[in-house]
Amino acid sequence: MQTKVLNTLGEEVGKVTLKDEVFNQPYNEALIHQVVVAYLANGRQGTKSTLTRSEVRGGGRKPWRQKGTGNARQGSIRAPQWIKGGVVFAPKPRDFSQKVNKQMKQGAFVSALSETARNKNIIVVDELNLAKPNTKEFAKILANLKAEKRVLVVTGENNENVYLSARNIDRVCVTPSNLACTYDVVLADKVILTKAALKNIEEALK
Repeated sequence: MQTKVLNTLGEEVGKVTLKDEVFNQPYNEALIHQVVVAYLANGRQGTKSTLTRSEVRGGGRKPWRQKGTGNARQGSIRAPQWIKGGVVFAPKPRDFSQKVNKQMKQGAFVSALSETARNKNIIVVDELNLAKPNTKEFAKILANLKAEKRVLVVTGENNENVYLSARNIDRVCVTPSNLACTYDVVLADKVILTKAALKNIEEALK
């Protein structure tokens, strides 16, 4: 599969061949779903915690006698129906992480990239170099590349100027090639790859 290589003005400056091992694989929706769910689950902290009625301080004495007061019978002022009482089925710290092996991660990533390529939503640029962080300039580059919706920008290495220029633009994510993941690809309408990023991804997944 061949695709155009564009510069930051949106002009064609060459062509590049996308390797079939990475950009022409079957679409496996079930695998992508499993990997994305695991990715989101692994991002959960699982640190929420509230107190049950046995853990709330106080409430050791029956507030009033069982009969004769006209009030509803009560056994403790720390029961769940009381203000400052315990919580029923209180959430406790837990581990939400799911194990996904390396082969599954790579398979889902390749499948997502291949589907993006088939839909002609991958844009290859020769380079993205900014002398200094400039949001307005980066927005112009996106407009030139006709990528103004949800965009994933993958650079060859960590590019601080590009990251700082893009972080204030809604729905634009910038990541180095070694940190790109299936979730980022699935979430994006357009994927912009620099030639360096494309080379890194193809070498890592061959």
